[in-house]
Amino acid sequence: MLIYTLPLIGALIGWLTNYVAIKMLFHPREEVRMFFIPIQGVFPKRQKEFARRLGQVVSEELLSVEDLTAHLKEKATSEATLNHIALRLEEGIASRLPRAFPMLAMVMSTDMAGRIKDFLLAQIGSLNEELIDRLSGELEDELDVHRMVEEKVAAFSSDKLEEILLAIMRREFRFVEMVGAALGFFIGAAQLVLLSFSL
Repeated sequence: MLIYTLPLIGALIGWLTNYVAIKMLFHPREEVRMFFIPIQGVFPKRQKEFARRLGQVVSEELLSVEDLTAHLKEKATSEATLNHIALRLEEGIASRLPRAFPMLAMVMSTDMAGRIKDFLLAQIGSLNEELIDRLSGELEDELDVHRMVEEKVAAFSSDKLEEILLAIMRREFRFVEMVGAALGFFIGAAQLVLLSFSL
């Protein structure tokens, strides 16, 4: 009668081994010795290597400084940005300039205000491009995405690293556990069939 429980025992063993294997990705946090064999969780043991590789992937494949500066240049010189600057200039010339210089209000016409706006907009446009080029160059020289990511990840506590990875992969880990249970169940069922034929 006990042999009929083989599929359930197999499922339990399959689930348990995968559950323990997943736990051992993060535990034990510190190296312990079991019968002179050093044991430590995969991520705590290789956190620095993981941080270095992640920094490399992020900086080379996901978010390079060149991509950031190109996006910054595009936004700074876009039509929407220049239209916003033009609108602010119009408001300033129409309302603030005459208040700041009352004598100017006597000679200011709509045509003159338009010419002043166009002149200032051209100056600001070229200055904007020059400033963005300078800032982009400084960013490319000074911003090291690889190093920043590596330092941040290497500085995580083991608890924080486990929390982040579980938040991302909790469903996948559950799936691995269920696959272990299913495989164990089928192996137990196969053993039951073989034993039934041999009896």
